[in-house]
Amino acid sequence: MLPSQQLLLPRDVDFEQGEAEARSLNFEAIALALYMIRDAFGGVFRYYTSVYHVEALWFVPDAFAVPCILQFIMICIVRNRSMIAGLVLLQITFSLALGYVFLDSFNALLSSFKMMLPVFVGFCFCNSKIGNYNKLLNVVAFTFYLSVFGVFLTYYKTMPWVGFKYEAFGAVREAGRLWWAAAEQRLTGFAAESTMAAFFILVSFVMTSIRKSLLWCIVLGSISIYAIKLTTSKTTMLVLMIYLIMLIVVRLLPERDRFRFVRKLALWSFASIFLPIFLILFVSGASVGHKSLLFSLMDRIDNSWQYPFIYLSQLMPIGLITGCGIGCFNYPMQIFSNLKGLWVPVDNFYIGTYLMFGMPFVAFMWMVFRSAFLVTDVYKLSLIFVVNLFTITVLCYGPACGLLVISICFCEVFSKRASVVLQGGGQRSARWGEMAPETAPSFRGELAK
Repeated sequence: MLPSQQLLLPRDVDFEQGEAEARSLNFEAIALALYMIRDAFGGVFRYYTSVYHVEALWFVPDAFAVPCILQFIMICIVRNRSMIAGLVLLQITFSLALGYVFLDSFNALLSSFKMMLPVFVGFCFCNSKIGNYNKLLNVVAFTFYLSVFGVFLTYYKTMPWVGFKYEAFGAVREAGRLWWAAAEQRLTGFAAESTMAAFFILVSFVMTSIRKSLLWCIVLGSISIYAIKLTTSKTTMLVLMIYLIMLIVVRLLPERDRFRFVRKLALWSFASIFLPIFLILFVSGASVGHKSLLFSLMDRIDNSWQYPFIYLSQLMPIGLITGCGIGCFNYPMQIFSNLKGLWVPVDNFYIGTYLMFGMPFVAFMWMVFRSAFLVTDVYKLSLIFVVNLFTITVLCYGPACGLLVISICFCEVFSKRASVVLQGGGQRSARWGEMAPETAPSFRGELAK
């Protein structure tokens, strides 16, 4: 029996394990691997595909993501009978149309549609255990090692893709953009920019560390923290430090308590969604020096988290309830719309997504939170914990793999088990999150000692 299979509950076999094994071709795993390789090495990819005039290769992952829309319909809506999945599909379609009306640009519509493709890839993992995708995890590990190496390489050597400009959908963009922070260059590694480089080190470390020994986690985790420090991404470095501390705590716990602790961490991490509201109410307007470490946070509190709502209330007041459509206050608006003069960088995933989808997104997140009690996959729980902390100060709609990882964190809401429990088609436990002792998952084999 595979280590990941030992984590399965008896009642999980029909819901999760069989789903992935029944399909000989897993488009979601292939698409995730392709997105991760492309985006983690985005700077290199953009440069050499332009040099050799094969720019179309950039869209290969998107081509594999398109069938995932049909797969999402067949698995989540038809097979799992998830009403939430059907409503989400309708909401995305409506928001695409609303975004087209708001931005008044066909190129923006195409860009918005392309932006949402990774979401369906992540949703297709709803009935699966990430640990069952051994080849995919090998790709993730490969991405981790090379991403760390790339940051150190660019520390000593200037790469040709730094500052390279390219054209996409008629707009000029820059791969390997050169940034500076506090007189320090933000190293990009093989990625297109420093935040991407840090993000892929973080996510790939989280997914790789689960099956590694404690010694490996401490050594490689420390190296990763230093590599992220070189990218000057303070948010990512802090999140990785917190994750590493929590990982050590979990490994030191008795085995019977590990899963319950990991799930509590994941559930409590949803409280971070309300942190921007708290900071705006109680910290907004505070004075800090331009050289202070808190300056970037205060800029978000005073500007990027508030101005979009001010502009939206002037342009489309009903949008405060319905949202202004996919692409608004995101890069389709920044690049393709005549409203780009009002574009503000929204450095928070949940605020940025609310601006696009409005109150329906709040209802969706409530169902996501309730379904998180049902998650038994340690990979998904670990990603939920990390992503909720990371997205406090990051929009995470670019690169595409960032949004894909977030959608994996949400996918349990479409699972067969969640459909049964949330839609009242089966017996509910007396208390959310309580699991009978005989069905509680074990970490034996899944977490190395």
